[in-house]
Amino acid sequence: MSLKPALQMSCLALIGALALPSCAIAPLPLRIEQRIAISGLPQPASGHTTHDLALGIADIGHWPETEITAAVHQAARLLAQCGIRITRTELLQVSVAESHRYFYTPRSRELARALQLPKPAIYFAAGTRQIPAFDAEAIGRGNSRSRPELADTVWIARGARDLGIVVAHELAHVLMDSGAHDNTPGNLMAESTTQENTQLTAEQCARMRDTGTRNGLLHPA
Repeated sequence: MSLKPALQMSCLALIGALALPSCAIAPLPLRIEQRIAISGLPQPASGHTTHDLALGIADIGHWPETEITAAVHQAARLLAQCGIRITRTELLQVSVAESHRYFYTPRSRELARALQLPKPAIYFAAGTRQIPAFDAEAIGRGNSRSRPELADTVWIARGARDLGIVVAHELAHVLMDSGAHDNTPGNLMAESTTQENTQLTAEQCARMRDTGTRNGLLHPA
C-alpha cells in the first residue's frame, strides 16, 4: 500500500535499525456503493445436493450488473452437476482508486485485505496489469504462498468471453486447489473456455467436493 514519503522513510529507517516487524499503514480508501443479493440461482436436481457454496463477489471494474448476474447463474448451473449448490451470494459494487481497479498482485493484495470478502471470492476487474496477461486467474492455496491475501480468489478482466463458463472454470480451479487442465472434448476444465466445454467428470467433482470441504470453502448440505 502506498505511503507518504516521510512515513515510508521513517518505517524503513526503523526496520533497518531496530528490526521491527512492520509499521502502521493507512487503510485503503474505498466505498461500497451498493450491495445486491443474487437470488434464484439454479440448484442441483432434487435430492442431489451434497455441498453448499457461499460466494463473495465484488465489482471493481464497473461491469453491467446484468452481465455478472447472468454469469453467476450459468456457473451455478454448471457446478450443480457435482451436487454443489450456490447459496448466499452478494454482489458488492465497489468504488476504489483507478490503480486498484485492475488485477495486479501488489495492488490486488491491498484491495483483498481491505475488503475481506467471504471466500471463495470473485473480483470483476476493469482489466489486468499482470504479465503475462490473462482474461481470468484463479488463485488457490498452492499458488498463493507469497500472496496469502489472494488465496481462494478469482480475478476476471473486463471483456472476458463466455463469462459464465469462465466463472465456473476458475471456481473449479480454486475448489480443487489445482491448476490442471483437461482437454478432453467438452470438459469444463479444458484450457480454452468455450460454450461447448461444460462437463465435469466424477473424479473432478469428487476432488472439488473433498478439497473444497477440507479448505473450508464448501459445507456439507
